Amino acid sequence: MLDPADLAAAIERGDHSTVIVMTTAHLTERPGDDAAHEQRARALLALGRLDEAERDAADAVRLDPDEIRYRELLAEIRSRRGAHADAAAEYARLARNDPGQVAWTLAEAAERLESADASSGVEAARRALRLEPRNFDAQLTLARGLVRLGAPREALTAAGRAVELRSGDAAAREALADAFWLADRRADAFQLLGELARALDGADRARLTAKARALYLERASLLGRLLATIPPLFAYALRRGWVHIR
Repeated sequence: MLDPADLAAAIERGDHSTVIVMTTAHLTERPGDDAAHEQRARALLALGRLDEAERDAADAVRLDPDEIRYRELLAEIRSRRGAHADAAAEYARLARNDPGQVAWTLAEAAERLESADASSGVEAARRALRLEPRNFDAQLTLARGLVRLGAPREALTAAGRAVELRSGDAAAREALADAFWLADRRADAFQLLGELARALDGADRARLTAKARALYLERASLLGRLLATIPPLFAYALRRGWVHIR
């Protein structure tokens, strides 16, 4: 018999292996316990055992289809596993059941973009903005989706609004740079990418520098293209503000 106090203590101290052992033993005796499936799924998720976690979360949903917590967990696991279209469908189902809950609509929009379904992501972001017109995350998702759809005018408007909402946010400014690039305002895009590359570090700096280099190669002179063929040298020149495009 599963002792709820012992299970709660294992969960509290983050002892995921013990949680799995306890819930597995319990489910052998009572296979229809949806709460036990949920707890085992969460422990498996914490250990990165995503396929097993998804099976348990799906069992919890099957046993109690109306429990929101189970569906959120299933969507999270599917997102972590890279099944973004399936995660989006789960968030969309939650949003349909409670149209006023913007978080699920936002989650759906983000998962649609991750699944390369930009048009559905844009539509979901717009639904979120109808619920909360000044929601930054919805505005940023809309801007990113419009860039992917190749809609320069709308992308510029959406990215500009995201920057207005959070002027110092690097993700919003990167979306604006992407919109500038799409709209053939390459000098503006390059300047903004350079500013961001100088302000950030690590993987973010590397990504932004790579974007700036690709943009620079489109417009550079022969000497400039030679410079850009040596990525470390280009990165140094970009950080020093020595490279520009017109």
